[in-house]
Amino acid sequence: MVAPIYILALFCTFSETETWEVKVLGLMIFLVGLFLRVWSQMHLHYRLKAPRKLTITGPYVYVRNPIYIGNTMILAGTTLISELVWLTPIMIIVCIVTYSLVIRYEESHLTDKYGKPYIDYLKNVPRWLPTTLWNSTSHEHNPWEFFWPSIRAEAYILLLLILPIIKELYY
Repeated sequence: MVAPIYILALFCTFSETETWEVKVLGLMIFLVGLFLRVWSQMHLHYRLKAPRKLTITGPYVYVRNPIYIGNTMILAGTTLISELVWLTPIMIIVCIVTYSLVIRYEESHLTDKYGKPYIDYLKNVPRWLPTTLWNSTSHEHNPWEFFWPSIRAEAYILLLLILPIIKELYY
C-alpha cells in the first residue's frame, strides 16, 4: 500500500517546493529513520545469522515497533527529498494505516509464540509513541557485536535515495 505513494513522490512534479532546506530536512529525517532501523536490527537480529528471541532491549524498551517508525521516517524523508511537502502527510498516514494492519497480525502471532512475557510487554510498552524506560529484565550481553552486520543488513535502504536523486537530475 505504501509503494504507490513512494512512486508518486518520485515522478510527480506538481507543486514542488524548490528549496534546499526541504531537501536537507528530508535527508535528516531519512537518516534518523535509517539509524532507528539499524539500532533496532542490532537487537532484533532479523535477517542476521543469530538466534531469534523475544526482543525487549534497545529501542524495543521504548516502543514496540521501531522498525515501522523508522520506515515511516525513511519514506517521509524521501518524499521531502522529492520536494513534495504536500504529499508528506499523506505518506505518513498511508504508512500508519499499512503498518497498523501488519501489526495486528504480528501481535497475534507473537502472543501465540511467546505467551505471557509478550502480553506483559504489550501492556507496558506503547505501539507507536515512545515512552519512558520500561524496566525489562532481559539484558543482551553486547548488542554492538551486531553493529556491522546490522549496517550491512540495512544498507539496501540507501537505494531509496537513488530515485529522488535521478528525479532531481532529470527534471
